[in-house]
Amino acid sequence: MKRNKPENEFTELLKKLPFVAVFLIASFFVGQLTARAVQLKETSAVIQASDENWGLGFQEEGKRPTGNATIDELKKYNTYYAEDTDEKVIYLTFDCGYENGNTDAILDALKKHNIKAAFFVVGTFVDSEPDLVKRMVKEGHIVGNHTWHHPDMSEMSTKEAFSKELTDVEKKYKEVTGEAMKKFYRPPQGKYSESNLKMAKDMGYKTFFWSLAYVDWYQDKQPTKEEAFKKLLGRIHPGAVVLLHNTSGTNAAILDELLTKWEEMGYTFKTIDQIGGSTDASSV
Repeated sequence: MKRNKPENEFTELLKKLPFVAVFLIASFFVGQLTARAVQLKETSAVIQASDENWGLGFQEEGKRPTGNATIDELKKYNTYYAEDTDEKVIYLTFDCGYENGNTDAILDALKKHNIKAAFFVVGTFVDSEPDLVKRMVKEGHIVGNHTWHHPDMSEMSTKEAFSKELTDVEKKYKEVTGEAMKKFYRPPQGKYSESNLKMAKDMGYKTFFWSLAYVDWYQDKQPTKEEAFKKLLGRIHPGAVVLLHNTSGTNAAILDELLTKWEEMGYTFKTIDQIGGSTDASSV
């Protein structure tokens, strides 16, 4: 019996070895799969972090909201969404995707108050509405670049595709006005990536997001005057970059009164070439 005990223990060990081997091999592959899953998750997070929609977080009425990035973080890309100031100043901007009869009324209200704004135009607007573009220039407004086709610019991975969307607008603008377009850019729908911001900067552009906007672009669901005033008066703040759409019938109807109310609140108006030390960025 004693002689057979080591032999029996060895036999039992041999029987256990396949199970141990399978367990070790399985553990190895589970570990590899887990590591790969973590790597994919981290890669996905990086992609999501670099492809964004501009967004705001309002915490207190009358105060500047937070954005996807801070004012200082955006500055390295010559990008702005508001000015860091306690001065009651507004930078008024309009996005112009097409014309539906409201732009003249908006320009009339601005002229009445002697306020200069920025109009970010798409190429097709410049092409189809040259007289309106000429009026904007004549009355001292800035005409900025909103791309030719209004695409999701965060999907533009090459400099060639990105720059063409901007340079095509520049060419049409110069053809219409005889002047070089000032290099101020707004990404359509606020969609951007970090590489986009760098591409725009490399082209000499300054990029502008916003710190105050409201849902004014649905033609069949225009906000009431009361709804508009609740947002535009309640959330106005020092250094605000305000985004409105030229297609909004509500904006055209209320702008004169809105400007009066902002002025009564003590606000004055500056143009975006004055924000954050942003000087005239004319193209050459």
